[in-house]
Amino acid sequence: MKASSRAALASISLCAITAFSTLPLQAQTAQGRQTSEGTKESSMKEADKDMARVLAKLEELGAKPLGTQSVEETRKGPTPADAVKALMKEGGKDPEKAMAEMKVSKQDIKYSGPNGDMPARVYKPEGAKEPLPIIVYYHGGGWVIADLDTYEASAMALAKKANAMVISVEYRHAPEQKFPEAHEDAIAAYAWILRNAQTFGGDVQQVALAGESAGGNLAFNVAAAARQGQFQKPAHLLLIYPVAGVNMETESYRKHANAAPLGRQGMQWFVQNATKGPEDLQDPRLDIVGKADFKGLPGTTIITAEIDPLMSEGKALAEKMKAAGVDVTYQNYEGVAHEFFGMAPVVADAEKAQDLAARELRQAFQAGNRTGSTGGSRSGDKGDRKQ
Repeated sequence: MKASSRAALASISLCAITAFSTLPLQAQTAQGRQTSEGTKESSMKEADKDMARVLAKLEELGAKPLGTQSVEETRKGPTPADAVKALMKEGGKDPEKAMAEMKVSKQDIKYSGPNGDMPARVYKPEGAKEPLPIIVYYHGGGWVIADLDTYEASAMALAKKANAMVISVEYRHAPEQKFPEAHEDAIAAYAWILRNAQTFGGDVQQVALAGESAGGNLAFNVAAAARQGQFQKPAHLLLIYPVAGVNMETESYRKHANAAPLGRQGMQWFVQNATKGPEDLQDPRLDIVGKADFKGLPGTTIITAEIDPLMSEGKALAEKMKAAGVDVTYQNYEGVAHEFFGMAPVVADAEKAQDLAARELRQAFQAGNRTGSTGGSRSGDKGDRKQ
């Protein structure tokens, strides 16, 4: 695409976001009521059986479309993780017992951030031989909502399946702390872990980065910062439906504007709360697809969901990284929506996605052990490998 075309698309996106941010909350709420039925119809029509059950349960629990409530109300509302637990209970499974049966231990710690100590949580497969390779994990939530608990299923699955220590790190949230505070915390967490993880059983010579949604954006930017030589390059990068662009007129944004649990209105609301203004969207840390430098990044696995406005930018990210010489495995899962990755107890494709992610991480760690390196691309371009 020509530079002028990219600029035009970015301008369209910025205008849409700016226009939305000027609406009073009452207007946003009314707009949300009008699109709620469209959201349900759009998502249910394309979702597979497993995903449809989760979306129906989420609505039954009283979840409102993102962008139709205040930040405080949204933070208190039911999450997709709550819907999964409710379905497990209906099926006769105790969610807490199921997690205990995974035999993954957890320990709450704190890391030193730019603005003081921040929470983190260490997950380790019980009985695994230490030191363990490390996966630094950043949760999603548009930099506004969610926490370590919301995304615990993803972190535990990666620890178990990759036979690794997963350190899930918290970061400052908007609108209380706007861009780039979360990004600064993400880098500080990675640097702190490199200095300290050996004290709780981690192999600091084998460290990978992973993130979901907004957390995928953070993971990418930590890898980009590491490339500058400030600290150790990660062994691998796992990006799960990452926020990778600012253009809200992509094919998937148009097709899945009213999707649940994330649609265009939800992303507009996240951007409105997380940034200080449209000028922030010109920053390559947010407009990754449009402005980031991809050369020299570690081998990367990118996972996207079909029923997700972020699908197009995730695919574009994979293509641009490949073009820059990065070893990329890209997989899109059809019939599932944003947030599906942690839903393995009730969504079959989540199990498949977790297995793919864990396999890629294990291979990266094994390659590092064979070469004695602390990160770098695996040989061979697997292209768009399918399961």
